[in-house]
Order: sequence, then structure tokens, then C-alpha cells
Amino acid sequence: MATPLFDAHAHVIADDWENYPPTSKNAQAPPPARTGYTVTVDSLIAMMDEHDVTAACLVQRGRLYGFDNSYIIDSAREHPGRLHPVVILDPQDPATPDRYRTMVRDDHVRGFRMQGERPWLLDPAWMCSDRALEVWQACADLGTPMTLGLFMKQLPYTLPLIRIIACRFPDLPILLDHGGMPYGMSQYEVRLAREAGEEVVLPGPPHFGIEETIAIFEDVPNVHFKITEINMERLTAANVRPAHLVRRLIDGFGPDRVVWGSDVGQSTRWDFRDKTAMARSAADFLTPDEARRFLHDNAARVYLEG
Repeated sequence: MATPLFDAHAHVIADDWENYPPTSKNAQAPPPARTGYTVTVDSLIAMMDEHDVTAACLVQRGRLYGFDNSYIIDSAREHPGRLHPVVILDPQDPATPDRYRTMVRDDHVRGFRMQGERPWLLDPAWMCSDRALEVWQACADLGTPMTLGLFMKQLPYTLPLIRIIACRFPDLPILLDHGGMPYGMSQYEVRLAREAGEEVVLPGPPHFGIEETIAIFEDVPNVHFKITEINMERLTAANVRPAHLVRRLIDGFGPDRVVWGSDVGQSTRWDFRDKTAMARSAADFLTPDEARRFLHDNAARVYLEG
């Protein structure tokens, strides 16, 4: 029997553009364009049922819906205990901490996500300003995880800042989207690099650039690493089996700090069947216990036991 999965990184996109319209994070900016595809909550549940995915975190698709988390909250309300919202709110808005507390209390929200806006914007205030730190404090008070989306060119200074913040909130689970490492470089960043005439060459096995990046968290046990299709894309492009990276992560950080997420609704190279198959094959070099933790139990503990 296949190991059950907990998808820690699923995006949903409504097909009802009137009730769930694209929304910009900046009220003065035009709304983003509609996507050419949808991943409705009904289609996600059907895919989860087909591929033995027991639960999923609905991560807000910020570049489509901005700070309007209505669709993920409404979707989770339809499937209590199965779908768990991870919201994006403005960390610089002084009302955000209280608003987030209300969402956790009333809407079954199970996590907060912060992300830098563009790779070339180097100001880290989005995650460490005084107001942003009040959001961190709210997450710590509530016991709900903080997730961070990082751009590769920002890693040299964002990772040390995250270490400082993680040590300030030692009981708060922190997840680095796409591992927070070179093999988390998105297709968007790859395209920007190539347009700038830069060759994209990522560090290979056995260390994958870990020693120069996330190794600073080896003794910071509340920092976790989320492996998604973005990592699979970069590894496939480098002709490296994802199982080697997962084995390296667990050897370096232990079996309790690595989770899997599909990135369905964002990454579109592979369909959900392929995503789940690749997740299970990424556990090929793990023991059965390690594989279950990576594919299911770690995410269930981090998101549901707080």
C-alpha cells in the first residue's frame, strides 16, 4: 500500500471569477490577470482522493488573490479537518496581528505566510520590521506555523535574519518554502537570470549548496524545509534524482524537519498524479519510518498539533 501523503503546499484557483476576483496586494495597482487554468476545491479533493492524499494546506495564491483569502477559507470550511488554510496578510499593517488571531479562532486558519515581493528588492523589512515581528509574535502565541517564501539572490542575508528570528521564537515552527536553498529557484527566477545573460548552474551532489545556505539551521530545530515541484524541476534539469537531495536533508537535519508539498495550482509542469508519484519516489533512499514522516507525519504534526 502506498504511503499516505499530507500536501503541505496546495494552491486553489476558483472558476468563479465574480465571487473570487483577482486582487492586487497594492490597492493602487491594477488587479493581476486571470490565470488560464483553475484548480477548484472540488477538483483538488478529487485528486487527493485518487492519489491517497489525506490532507492539504491551502496556501494563499498571493500573486493572484493578494490579501483576500476568501477562497481558501471558504474551501476549507467545506472540508473541515481535510483542508487547512495558510493565509497571506500584509505584515506591515498594524491591524494584521489581531486580524490573524480572529481568523485562527473563527476560520480554522492554520498558518501564516510571508514572502518578498520581487527578487531584486533587497529590503528585508517584509519579514523583520517591528510590525512584521508583531505577526511573528502572534503566530508564536497561537502556536501556528510561519512559512517564508525566499528568492535565491536574497538568501545570503535573509537566512541569517531568519536564524536570529527563529532563535527568538524557539517554539514556533518555521517552514522555508522550496527548501530555502539553491534548488528552490523558481522558473520565474530562472527566466530573469537568463534574460540578464546569467548562466544558471546550481551546486550538485552530495551537498547541493546546503553547506553555504541552510546548514546554519542544523542546530535550530524549529526550522523546517518544504520540498515541492519547484525543487523537482531544478533537480530534473540538473539530471539528479530528488531522492538524493531528500536523503541529504534528512542526514543533515534529522527525519522530523522535512515535509512535502505539491505546489499544485502554481507549478504546472506535471499533473497531480506525477507530483504524488515523484514525492513517493523522492523517499526511495529513506527507511519506511523516515518516508512516512517526510510524506505525511511531519506536516500533520506541524500544522495540526499546535
